[in-house]
Amino acid sequence: MHEKRNIQIIEWEDLDKRKFYSFGVFMTMTIRATVYPATLIRTRLQVQRGKSLYSGTFDAFFKILRAEGVRGLYRGFMVNTFTLISGQAYITTYELVRKYVSQYSEDNTVKSLVAGGSASLVAQSITVPIDVVSQHLMMQGQGEHLTRFRLCPNTKTGKPKKVFGQTRNIMAQIFAVDGPRGFYRGYVASLLTYIPNSAVWWPFYHFYAEQLSKLAPSDCPHLILQAMAGPLAAATASTVTNPMDVVRARVQVEGKTSVIETFRQLIKEEGFWGLTKGLSARIISSTPTAIVMVVGYETLKKLSLRPELVDSRHW
Repeated sequence: MHEKRNIQIIEWEDLDKRKFYSFGVFMTMTIRATVYPATLIRTRLQVQRGKSLYSGTFDAFFKILRAEGVRGLYRGFMVNTFTLISGQAYITTYELVRKYVSQYSEDNTVKSLVAGGSASLVAQSITVPIDVVSQHLMMQGQGEHLTRFRLCPNTKTGKPKKVFGQTRNIMAQIFAVDGPRGFYRGYVASLLTYIPNSAVWWPFYHFYAEQLSKLAPSDCPHLILQAMAGPLAAATASTVTNPMDVVRARVQVEGKTSVIETFRQLIKEEGFWGLTKGLSARIISSTPTAIVMVVGYETLKKLSLRPELVDSRHW
C-alpha cells in the first residue's frame, strides 16, 4: 500500500532572491521564444472573420510558413520580449500575495486563487500596451487587411522598415489615431481574460499534482508529476477563459471600444462556435508552455533555495 505523499511547495521566504531573479529572466525568455509562433497563429485565427484566411491551426501554420517564412511566425517578437518585465512582476506578486494570504488561511486553493488573480492584475497592467503593439505587428503579412494599421514602407527602399523601425511605425500610428488610451485598448477585456485564467490555473495545477501523486508510484519524482499537472491545468483554464480571449483579441486589433458590443457582434456573425476560435491553438501553445514553465519554475525555485534548506528538502 502506497503511503500518501504531499508535494512540497517552496514558499517565498525559502528562496535566495538574487538567484531567483537571475535564473528567472533566462527561463521566461526561453519559454516565450518557444511558444511565440502558436501565439501569433492564435491571434490571427481569433481576429479573422469565419474562415476567410485560415481553416485551422495547422492550415495557418503552413500558409504563414510558405508565404512569409519562419520570420513570419515571429512578427512582433522583439517588442514582445519587453513582457519579460511583466513576467518578473507576475512571479513576485504571486509569491508575495501567497505569503500574505497564508497569514489568514492555510488552504492552498485559497492562497493559489487569490495570488494567481492578483499576479495577473499587476502583470496585465504592464503587458497590455506591449500586447497591443505586438498584435498589430503579428497581423502584418497575410493578416494585414484585418488590422487598422499597416506598416509604411521605407521611403528610400520601398520595403517595410526593420524590427524596431516597424515597432515605432505602428506605435506612431496608434498614438496618432487613438492617443495614449490606444495603448490600453482592450485592458478591461484582458483583465476579464487573464485574471480568471491565472486564478483558475494555480489551484487546478496544485489539485492535479496532488491527485497524480496519489496514483503514482512512491518513488516517482515530484517534478514529473508537476510537469503532467501543468498542461492539465492549462487546458482547463484555457477552455474556461477562451471566449473572453477571442473578444480581447478583437477589441485590441480591430479598435473596438465596447467589450459587450464585440461579444454580441461575434455571437451574431459566427454563433457560439465563434467563442471557441483559436482554442486548439491556445491549448497547443499552452501545453508545451505549461510543461516548460512548470519544469523551469519548479527547478528555478529548487536552484534558488536558500543553502541552509537544501538538505532538508526531498523531491
